[in-house]
Amino acid sequence: MTLPLREEPPEPPATCRYGTVDEFAMDELWSGVAAFLGGTANVILQLSLKPVAYGVMESTVESGRIDVHPWKRTRTTLTYLAVALMGTEEDRALYRAAVNGSHRAVHSEPGAPVKYNAFDPKLQLWVAACLYWGVVDLEERLHGPMDEDAAEVFYQYAARLGTTLQMRPQMWPADRKAFQEYWNTNLATRTVDARTRAYFNDLIDLKMVAWPLRVFVPLQRFFVTSLLPPHLRSEMRMNWTVRQDRFANRVLRVIGAVHRRLPKLIRLFPMNFYLYDMRRRHRLGKPLV
Repeated sequence: MTLPLREEPPEPPATCRYGTVDEFAMDELWSGVAAFLGGTANVILQLSLKPVAYGVMESTVESGRIDVHPWKRTRTTLTYLAVALMGTEEDRALYRAAVNGSHRAVHSEPGAPVKYNAFDPKLQLWVAACLYWGVVDLEERLHGPMDEDAAEVFYQYAARLGTTLQMRPQMWPADRKAFQEYWNTNLATRTVDARTRAYFNDLIDLKMVAWPLRVFVPLQRFFVTSLLPPHLRSEMRMNWTVRQDRFANRVLRVIGAVHRRLPKLIRLFPMNFYLYDMRRRHRLGKPLV
């Protein structure tokens, strides 16, 4: 007699001490200080893809340009991160609609040497990959390697960095191994031309803010140089030594040790503040971006 095939029970959802993929406890993992330490380096990473760089540098949406409105652009960028990684589905839908309104005007003109469109999901995949890589890189520099279960669940969760806009879920590499292949292949092709390098140097040197704040330029340049992948550091023509690298890693580990002991409300700042601010703006009928 042929026995009926036994139906295997479905696999349980991936779990770790931060929760499941669908309800990942981002507030248990994230360090808000990473936004201050790694923001500029991650912008350089994102804009090392030429269409992304030229989309930003040539944007006609003046209100969204960091070189014209640095504080507003910083707010909208960090709000996007906070909404994508800590927001509800409603939060993400609201912010997607607001960002889409700004992105509609961000596209290259006919005949432009560099073609770009802010709605291009392939460009959004690269930006999302940079954001994910930056979060993991800084968290591990601050607090040491993530355990394997947490790292894999967070990776799957981090697809929200792209799907909060137009990146299709199936575009996110299937697992961390596939992501590493995508990352290594694409990072190796990234270059920084003279125009983009000048733009980056102005960002690093805080040319867009009042001169008293430029006292922080040496510190900013130190952290930007330390956090860039060696390939892009070379493209930026930055000098960096093994001794400097060891010192930077020690500084970050000390910052991480102190930061992890802070109350969660302070530890998450400014990401929790920007998520609250987005919700407040929505309630008051104010523009979100």
